[in-house]
Amino acid sequence: MTQDEFDVNYADALENILVGLAQHSDIDPQKFFHLACVIENLRFFSPVLYGAIQQAKEESPSE
Repeated sequence: MTQDEFDVNYADALENILVGLAQHSDIDPQKFFHLACVIENLRFFSPVLYGAIQQAKEESPSE
């Protein structure tokens, strides 16, 4: 998986989490707003996560 593909999939996963929370009736709107901000900020960590995954793959022994 390329970094661009990872970025698209990661953004899609975060959006799905946000949509799932928005559709849940037990979520307090004020808390939802704060959580939405946190989830949106997680989007900026995509390159860091991709790099960590790639490094872990390189360091793991081949099967």
